[in-house]
Amino acid sequence: MEEQKIYVEKRKKRVPQILVVIVVAIVTSFISTALTYTLLINKKLDSTTGVENIKKVEIEKTDSPVVAVADKAKPSIVGIKVNSLVQSFIGLSQATSEGSGIVYSSDGYIITNYHVIEDAIDNSSASIYVTFYDDDNEVEATIVGGDEVTDLAVLKIEKEGLVPAEFGSSSELKVGELAVAIGNPLGKEFESTVTVGYVSALNRKVTTDGRTYKLIQTDAAINSGNSGGALLNSEGKVIGINSVKVSLTGVEGLGFAIPSDDALPIIKELIENKKIVRPYIGLAGINIDAATARLNNLEEGIYVQEVYNDTPAQKAGIKRGDLIVSIDGQRVTTMEELNEIKNAKKIGDSVELGIIRNGSEQKVDIVLEADGDVETSTTN
Repeated sequence: MEEQKIYVEKRKKRVPQILVVIVVAIVTSFISTALTYTLLINKKLDSTTGVENIKKVEIEKTDSPVVAVADKAKPSIVGIKVNSLVQSFIGLSQATSEGSGIVYSSDGYIITNYHVIEDAIDNSSASIYVTFYDDDNEVEATIVGGDEVTDLAVLKIEKEGLVPAEFGSSSELKVGELAVAIGNPLGKEFESTVTVGYVSALNRKVTTDGRTYKLIQTDAAINSGNSGGALLNSEGKVIGINSVKVSLTGVEGLGFAIPSDDALPIIKELIENKKIVRPYIGLAGINIDAATARLNNLEEGIYVQEVYNDTPAQKAGIKRGDLIVSIDGQRVTTMEELNEIKNAKKIGDSVELGIIRNGSEQKVDIVLEADGDVETSTTN
């Protein structure tokens, strides 16, 4: 109670009126003097002209890290042009498509996207040319190998002393890191264009042309012709190969790149073996989504549309009409999911497929074999 009483008394205590007036006057005088002094410092009258001298704020020139990244990477980024003959209603005509590429080795290996040189695949009339930064000379290239599944390809030119790009690890990336894209948007006229942004997201699933990829998302501008060029980090190391852009009205800054850690093993295998050999099962399937499953009184899964002759699927007894619902105990509902798990296996490995046949679930063991890309994906 004593503490409460003291508190109440203090609250009631008043300062004499004359003392308040004196304090206010002193404070007002001090503030006025301080403001006047400040104004005299920042706005002084020139003694000769009488004009106020206003102090200017100057920003010292600094080198952006992007300048260093561009200087380092530009010699390793090339333009790629594909000339081919195409059949039209008026007869044969020449078509030209352009993209970008990355120097992989000093002795002439060049990386690009499969879709950049796709017109030259199995087309004897097609020719591919590579151009370098600040050089108008075209160097003819040959196709070493391409992989449509990963959208990667390797070219070779007969030229020594090239400046290979330095690769970084995409697995170490974090969202928000600097991302610099370099390539030839719209072709040679805009060669070595540098655009800057950030790593917007990692492991984005993007489906294009019936295939699903896990890509790096960036807001660095990526335009037609940038495909096959480099996405670089702040050290000028390639952490992605530019591949896809979302082009929709009202959509900006949605570009995607193949992670370097995913690309490098494919590139090395293409150089060594000219192609990618994957394990395969030997069937074609249709994805049964939730709506289709309800309509047909089925479960979600992969409807086996066709089983190819003399394949692991046929040898294991898989039949047309079976519904695949799992692989090695993992639930799958699409061919993309099935292939992602299967492609992580090795040739000769055994996998267990969970299938539904005549309303009952069964387990089937399949030994994976090596062959071409037989499996296809059709979304219902």
